Amino acid sequence: MTTDSSRTSPSASGGISTFKGQERALRADRLGTGGLLLSVLAATAPLMVVAGVMPTTYAVMGIVGQPLLFVILGVVLILFSVGYAEMSRHVHNAGAFYAYIRRGLGATAGASAALVALVAYNALQVGIYGIFGFEVSGLLATYADLKIAWWIPALVAALAVGLLGWLKIDVNARVLGVLLVIEVLLVVVFDVAALADPGKEGLSLHAFDPDTLTGAGVGTALCFCIAAFLGFEQAPVYAEETSRPHVLVPRVMFLAVGGVAVFFALSSWALTVATGPAAIVGTARKQSAGLLFFLTESRLGGTFTDALHVLFVTGMFAALLSFHNVVARYAFAMGREGLLPAAFGRTSGSSGAPGTGSLLQTAVAVVVVAAFAIADDKPVGDPTAPVLQLFTWFGNVGALGVIVLMAAASLSVVVFFVRRGAAAAQAWRLVTSALAGIALLVIAGYTVKDFEVLVGAGPDSSLSWVLPGIIGLAALAGVVLGVVLRARAPERHARIGLGNEAFQLDKAASS
Repeated sequence: MTTDSSRTSPSASGGISTFKGQERALRADRLGTGGLLLSVLAATAPLMVVAGVMPTTYAVMGIVGQPLLFVILGVVLILFSVGYAEMSRHVHNAGAFYAYIRRGLGATAGASAALVALVAYNALQVGIYGIFGFEVSGLLATYADLKIAWWIPALVAALAVGLLGWLKIDVNARVLGVLLVIEVLLVVVFDVAALADPGKEGLSLHAFDPDTLTGAGVGTALCFCIAAFLGFEQAPVYAEETSRPHVLVPRVMFLAVGGVAVFFALSSWALTVATGPAAIVGTARKQSAGLLFFLTESRLGGTFTDALHVLFVTGMFAALLSFHNVVARYAFAMGREGLLPAAFGRTSGSSGAPGTGSLLQTAVAVVVVAAFAIADDKPVGDPTAPVLQLFTWFGNVGALGVIVLMAAASLSVVVFFVRRGAAAAQAWRLVTSALAGIALLVIAGYTVKDFEVLVGAGPDSSLSWVLPGIIGLAALAGVVLGVVLRARAPERHARIGLGNEAFQLDKAASS
């Protein structure tokens, strides 16, 4: 992409520019392999997964074979990444998911995917404010003898994240990188300590035994575990801000999903080694989210455990910032292509950041946190509103949305290359995409079926259909938007998913 709006594409005739101007484009060359990898991995919040998701999965589902689930999901997501990464060589668009889906399944499907992505990533980001505020409130009560409501640190964090969202993405990457590296190192220290000082069953590999994956809870456990991977699929969102997107984006995706699968499989195994496979479910039910800290206290001491508590919070902040950046870029791409008001399709000042999209995401976060704060009638320190509702409800809604997007993207990869006449040349990629798509649809089905378990609601609770219905409504609203645009503004409909080069349709229409 050229940086001069007066230059023309070699392939463009009649002097038509291939660039709409700096205010309509993200700044290129901001991220290399390291910066992109750190930005992506920060969204996985490794310490939050090890301290939160893993104990919850052991306790709620009673599945000892969680390490094997991470291996299985790693294989599924690598299969998904094969086709997804190949698409990233052909499409460089901050809209990522919806741009890919549009290229294979059409502009109306792209509009539907765009709204699903915007809702899903907003839900994932906003949900984290609940557990973040709760944990910060707890730290202040423990170490500063200061009791404050959870929503105060949550709102402060929302403003801080919004401010960072206006800065250059490479500055964001450095902030994310420092926080990520420290929390990963601390988890690795625990893993080593657990293996060096195992429970009474020793270094048992029982958690990798396929027999541990029997029972009714396996499907729901898959839903818990796949949420831990969310973030690796964000690499294409930053394609316009890398120097060689066709090289860096696929490289980072495979590094991220492979690294995450290995890291989580080993860490969840280390938990079973520390307690003993026979005791992991009972200990997790007793300790709940305190399981990791309970195990580090006896092996590594109080100082290490205190540091882990602090890094637990900073890791969540890193995830908040990472998801914020993704939402802002989706809003930017949608504004640039007419799915949102044009103001969202412009960048801000010298930073080249999608400022209006950043403001939108910050406003959504503040409004939602404020709504839950107003509705919270429990005493300070009660986790119901921040954790059991805001974090759990929104986190699972967001996870469902991303799983659906990945399944649709897998189908789009197959259709895209078949229509281009490249089915034979890309045969193995089409097979891996089809297999991944089927597996992801199965996981999405289990997610909807067992939603009341995921959010801790009763079988007769309306939450079991209202919350997943949010994703369904977003998809339907996107289809309606696409149909309306096709009928009333065909030029806007045609440029969905085309990125910064959609200007050619604008000029053709105006002339």
